Amino acid sequence: MNKTSFYLLTDSHYVSKKNWVEGNPFTFRERSDQIALKATPEILDTFIDKVLADSETDTVLFTGDNVNNCDMNSHYEFRERLERLTAAGKKVYVIYATHDYSGGGEDNNRFQSCRYTETGTEPIESMNRGGLFGFYYDYGPKQALSVHRESGSYTVKLGDGVRLIAIVDNGDGGGYCGLFEDGVEWLKNEIEEAKKSGDYVLLATHHPVLPPWEVYRHLADNEMYGGYRELWKIMCDNNVRVVFTGHTHIQNIRKYADENGSWFVDISTVALANSAGKMRKICVDAESGNVSVTSIGIDTLNGIDTGGKSAYGYLYHLNFPGIWEKLIPLAASDFDSFLKLAEGYLPTDKLKKHKTLIRMLAKKVLKLKLSTAAKLGRAWKKLTPAEKQEAKNKKLIDAAYEILRHIFTGNAPFTPDTTEYKALDGLAARADRIVNRFNIKPVKSLIPEGSSLREMAQDFLYNCRTGDDDEIKFSLK
Repeated sequence: MNKTSFYLLTDSHYVSKKNWVEGNPFTFRERSDQIALKATPEILDTFIDKVLADSETDTVLFTGDNVNNCDMNSHYEFRERLERLTAAGKKVYVIYATHDYSGGGEDNNRFQSCRYTETGTEPIESMNRGGLFGFYYDYGPKQALSVHRESGSYTVKLGDGVRLIAIVDNGDGGGYCGLFEDGVEWLKNEIEEAKKSGDYVLLATHHPVLPPWEVYRHLADNEMYGGYRELWKIMCDNNVRVVFTGHTHIQNIRKYADENGSWFVDISTVALANSAGKMRKICVDAESGNVSVTSIGIDTLNGIDTGGKSAYGYLYHLNFPGIWEKLIPLAASDFDSFLKLAEGYLPTDKLKKHKTLIRMLAKKVLKLKLSTAAKLGRAWKKLTPAEKQEAKNKKLIDAAYEILRHIFTGNAPFTPDTTEYKALDGLAARADRIVNRFNIKPVKSLIPEGSSLREMAQDFLYNCRTGDDDEIKFSLK
């Protein structure tokens, strides 16, 4: 049976415990990064334990931002985890990205390694870009059918009839994170060689090839894979059906189809360091060409006393939605505590100057009902009596919190049959009419060509893409 399976993990953002002591400097760094930096060793170890418990799957792929701040302490400890996997008989392949090396004047990469003391930071030994290939040589290049030395990209055989092309997309480390011309030609040749051998091709890289939401590409084009439009064409022209990505920290599956009907899916995986971190398990049947992708999270954190909370519950307050669920009520009720929590995350000096206004707005926001949105969006008359009662009872902020909770986990919560969707979709549609009627150019500039505020909002209301960001089945044929 020609079946191949592997685990995919991304954005572990590992931080060695040698690199920090408790104090504001590292607490503020963790707060500003909005990921669980202090717990990254325990998070990674817990996921590795799950991988090791699966005796049937012998391959593991890491797709970049393996460490958070390019320091050697973290790289050595991360590699020790890889050695633990290989000692258990697993084949391990690694891609690296911009968090994994120090800019150091080599390119536009801004990351610099440091140790966080009680009062500040001090420099420590860092990984330079040129050192990554040799440091991780045993985890991909050593087993490769082909290596593109300039970028560090490589091709490996995952199993009978299946090849993985691992694209190291660090580009210039700043505004362009992709392969240069020579690397693109190498990629095309590798796809052609696979076709000649009758092998299916799976691509993996760090930066997104398709945006998780259309507005992402519009506002953060430099955060996309460099030359992504060219890669779209390469994949469609050669019937390459899938690329696995990370970077966005978002659990997302999106499909692209060209004018000829050729298509591929970009399967982005949420960061391990996120409170809702997950890994993917990918199973490929080379005989039928069928692929199944599932997702696996963790319930506990090995090595941490969570006080009876789940891993998600323990880490949740460190992420973007968890921070704001605390900040907004505090802004209304306890401004000093609000400022304390906001420190290192928001400009507290400016917030102090507008205390009265912020408190007033926070109190207003906390009182608003979903019915207000329905009425403003002219959806009220379309609601059933039961839906109207639900809209009167539900706070608008609670609906907003539910949306925020799914920003990184995927599968936004409000399908078109829900009261929340009807109210908020109507509000977005009315906003479109107002923007167009009064030609509000600052807002128009934020809307991708051919799209609308309503279409942008739908990305956050429900999964209008593939139906499920955690699982998918498709054919490589």
